[in-house]
Amino acid sequence: MAYGLLNGKRGIISGALDENSIAWKVALKAKEEGAIFTLTNAPIAMRMGAIKELAEQCNAEIIPADATSVEDIENLFTKSTDILGGKLDFVLHSIGMSPNVRKGKAYTDLNYDWFKQSIDISALSFHKMMQTAYKQDAMNEWGSIVALTYMAAQRTFPFYGDMADAKSVLESIARSFGYQYGKYRNVRVNTISQSPTPTKAGSGIGGFDKFFDFADKTAPLGNATADQCADYVITLFSDLTRMVTMQNLFHDGGFSMTGISEDVMALINKE
Repeated sequence: MAYGLLNGKRGIISGALDENSIAWKVALKAKEEGAIFTLTNAPIAMRMGAIKELAEQCNAEIIPADATSVEDIENLFTKSTDILGGKLDFVLHSIGMSPNVRKGKAYTDLNYDWFKQSIDISALSFHKMMQTAYKQDAMNEWGSIVALTYMAAQRTFPFYGDMADAKSVLESIARSFGYQYGKYRNVRVNTISQSPTPTKAGSGIGGFDKFFDFADKTAPLGNATADQCADYVITLFSDLTRMVTMQNLFHDGGFSMTGISEDVMALINKE
C-alpha cells in the first residue's frame, strides 16, 4: 500500500545492482510513494548488474559515476538537478567494497593500498557526495541523506575485515557532516545499520550463511529483510522524520540489543 510519502520529491539513489540490492528495493518503494529520481552506479557495476531494467520500471535516468571521483560526482549532481527540474530532497548512499575482503586477505595481513581503496569507496565517497551537494547547494531545505552501514562499526566481526573500519569512518562522517548540513540547510544525515542481508555484497563475505542464521536466531524479531529496510529508508526520506539527524539507526530486529537468545542457547546445549 502506498501513502504518497514522497509526492513531489526528487532524489538520487546509488548502488542498485540487481533485484536483491537494498538500493533496488528503495528505488521501487520511492517510485511507489511518488518520488522522481536518478539512478547511479560505477560503470563496472552497471555492466555486471541489471540497472537498466530498474530504470525502465521507475522511469528514471541512469547517470554513471565512479564514487571515488569528485568530477564524476559533480556531474552526477549537476545532471540530476537538470533532469529532475530542481533541487534534491533525498540521496541514498549504498556503496561499499573491500578488495581485501573480496580477495580473502586476513585483517592481520592487509594490503594497505587495497585498504585505502576500501576507505575511499565505502566511506570517503559519502563525504564527497555531501560536500559536492553542499557546494552546489543541490539539496532543498529539510532534505534527507541516508547511507547504509553495518554494526561491525561498533562490534568486532572477524570475517568483516577492513570493511568494519570503513563503516566506522562512514558513520563518523554522517555525524560530522550532519551537523554542518543541519546548520546550513536543515538537511538531515543518518545511517541505517541493517541486519545481515543476502545481497551480492553481503553474500560475498566468508561465513555469511552461518552468521545470517545466527543473527536470525538471536534477534527477537528475526532479521530485517531488504524490503523492510527499504520501507525504513523511505520514512527517513519523508517529512515524518524531519527532526532525526546524525543518528546511526539499527534496523536489525533487535539483534544489536540482544546478548544471547533462547534459540542460540538451545543450539549450544545440543552440542
